[in-house]
Amino acid sequence: MKVSVVIPCYNEENRIENCVSRLSGYLSAKYPDYEIVLSNDGSTDRTASLATKAAEADPNVKCVGYERNRGKGCAVRTGMLAAEGDFIIYTDCDLAYGTEPIGRAVDLACEKGYGVVLGSRNLDKESYEGYTFTRKIMSKIYLRVISAASGFSHSDSQCGFKAYRRDAARDVFSECEIDSFAFDLEALIKAENKGYKIGEMPVKIIEHDESKSKIRPVRDTLKMLRDIRRIKKKEKILRDNK
Repeated sequence: MKVSVVIPCYNEENRIENCVSRLSGYLSAKYPDYEIVLSNDGSTDRTASLATKAAEADPNVKCVGYERNRGKGCAVRTGMLAAEGDFIIYTDCDLAYGTEPIGRAVDLACEKGYGVVLGSRNLDKESYEGYTFTRKIMSKIYLRVISAASGFSHSDSQCGFKAYRRDAARDVFSECEIDSFAFDLEALIKAENKGYKIGEMPVKIIEHDESKSKIRPVRDTLKMLRDIRRIKKKEKILRDNK
């Protein structure tokens, strides 16, 4: 069994080497066959050169990407479609949830027959430990608004840790178009509509630097709501044309 981990990267020159080192240590000890896919989202710092250097030094590391910044959704989609593992996980370059959830997600998918496994911060009461009180409340409100607007039934569509079986990843991400933060929801709604079995597992934030967060709650919530309308409209057209 081969396991792939996709890391979307935008201006991560201060994190990428540590990220690759930690992932390599964890994956090489647990899985004989693995790969790390670094997906560069048009970074303007040394991210691309450091990713290339990592790939040259380790055959288990692969670099993909493009020159112009397009958004995390595009970076994840590019990496997911380039990955070759039987299970493909994506998480952020800061490894906010650590490496341990990788093995748990793969084991859970194998045991329960899930096509998709979502990490959920709402299933672990200590998950928001690294957040300020205000950010914690805003995050929870944001998730409730998104859930109500989209009709998605699981507890945390926006968690940055997800695992897909390879067939589900290919099927879902080959049809995705959203480049913004709504990409998670677009992929999950597609997976749900295609009949893939979706499971959840608790994850806890163990490393979080709020000062480097790229999320802007009010602006991004409004954009997310617009994207949700677009996603739902497109999915309705697809269903009606079947």
